[in-house]
Amino acid sequence: MDKYLNIVALNIPWPANYGGVIDIYFKLEALQRCGVKIILHCFEYERPQTAVLERVCTEVHYYHRHTGLTANLSPLPYNVRGRRDGRLLRRLLDNSHPILFEGLHTCYWINDRRLRNRFKIIRECNIEHDYYHAIGRAERNILKKIFYHLEALRFERYQKNATHADLILAVSTADRDYLQHAFPGKRVEFMPCFHGHAHITATAGQSDYMLYHGKLSVKENETAALYLIKHIFSQMPYRCIIAGMNPSPALIKAAKPYPHITVEANPSPERINTLIREAQIHVLVTFQHTGLKLKLLNSLFAGRHTVVNTAMLAGTGLDPLCFTADTPPEMISLCRELMRKPFTADSLLSREKLLFPAFSDDFQARRLVDMIFNT
Repeated sequence: MDKYLNIVALNIPWPANYGGVIDIYFKLEALQRCGVKIILHCFEYERPQTAVLERVCTEVHYYHRHTGLTANLSPLPYNVRGRRDGRLLRRLLDNSHPILFEGLHTCYWINDRRLRNRFKIIRECNIEHDYYHAIGRAERNILKKIFYHLEALRFERYQKNATHADLILAVSTADRDYLQHAFPGKRVEFMPCFHGHAHITATAGQSDYMLYHGKLSVKENETAALYLIKHIFSQMPYRCIIAGMNPSPALIKAAKPYPHITVEANPSPERINTLIREAQIHVLVTFQHTGLKLKLLNSLFAGRHTVVNTAMLAGTGLDPLCFTADTPPEMISLCRELMRKPFTADSLLSREKLLFPAFSDDFQARRLVDMIFNT
């Protein structure tokens, strides 16, 4: 019998070039390889419709995301209320297939009584109230700061709607433990991010630069990049590259006094892949203990030495493959040592042993199919 699955995505998941949509897009591909016929529902937000999705989905439907002041005048989170399109509910009611909601952002209809007998899954991508409080603490603009903290409070109240899900998929064991405590009796499973790497492409060798990469318009990533410039990269005698989408003028200004620090804005997929593959060290820090850590997986599958702070590893199980430092002096010392140390074939073997099969897209897709269709 054919297996059909509705997937509700918070954005159009192509191109797959930043955290949340990478997880969604490569999940689509892996589920298709498992024989699942996907009915994709996605909200349009700053990304165009694309025929690429029709190659991996049986149906693709697009919905308008409501933004602006009226979407903010609600006890519901702004990011939930803006995705309340009634056409989505009508299409979900047109079939009887399971529904996978990609994040709380997409869950406006999850508590509708007409869906009460449907098998519903939430893919958790952040503990949202922690995420928005963290952005609020980092934000300097007072109006944005107020908005982020208000959104955090709204998400903290809204989180109770996860009780309407039959299955919750957490992106880390730390998030899984939190959600199991918050929703006792609910089935909560750890499922790492889908990432698109079929095998390890990292190569043994050595180069002359350090790298931080990410979607730089995301406040969490900008905060990390500014921290690295101020405390780490500015103290290093090596080339340091910060690469990613839409860096702010503040980030470019912070790097400008240092000739050895380069900010590469909006590199092509080919360029970012080259940077990741050839960097001697990936330096990754975060100040949030929850959520997606796709840049870490990308670095381990495709890059050489990976230096992280403890928060980057929280609940990932990837500690043995990384070098950890939590203070600027520790990180500087560690990076100086690793810049002189070639990345070896033994390191590649260690990654192979830990990353497969647990972090394989196909392995996780088979698990997901079993959880949805064989329960």
